[in-house]
Amino acid sequence: MGCGRGWLTRRVQERHPTTCGVDVNPSSIAHAVTRNLLRMDATALRFEDASFDHLYSFHTIEHIPDLRGALREMHRVLVPGGRVLLVYPAEPIRGLYAMPGAWLGFGNPLLARRLHVHKLTPRRVTALAAGCGLLHVESAFHLLLTPQFITVLRKPGRSS
Repeated sequence: MGCGRGWLTRRVQERHPTTCGVDVNPSSIAHAVTRNLLRMDATALRFEDASFDHLYSFHTIEHIPDLRGALREMHRVLVPGGRVLLVYPAEPIRGLYAMPGAWLGFGNPLLARRLHVHKLTPRRVTALAAGCGLLHVESAFHLLLTPQFITVLRKPGRSS
């Protein structure tokens, strides 16, 4: 979810060829670097119920205005016991790490909060997910290029 042009999706497809990616940006899909990328909104996924064992989202959920709607859709399209892996910025101030993108997109780094519409923590993600029927499995803090959180959620049902 939030695959962009599909750079990471292509890497995952090397091990799991049926992997598909979705992104709301038509330009990203039009300039895809791999196959099986679809344009769609995370709050209105055009997949059957219980279609996926796993969902991955890297630095996308902080951009989705209706995050509850996206989490409900994740729950809907997961099989029982299916898992969600979410990676999102550990920002001390909402939008701090979106300033370069705001400069490129809007010509003004001070408009970064238009890009990062949520300041998320594992506690907040867990609470939102629980309200959508997803169970918290684990969360961790990691430093990569910027500080980030990684959260794993699971749809109740058979173990996976």
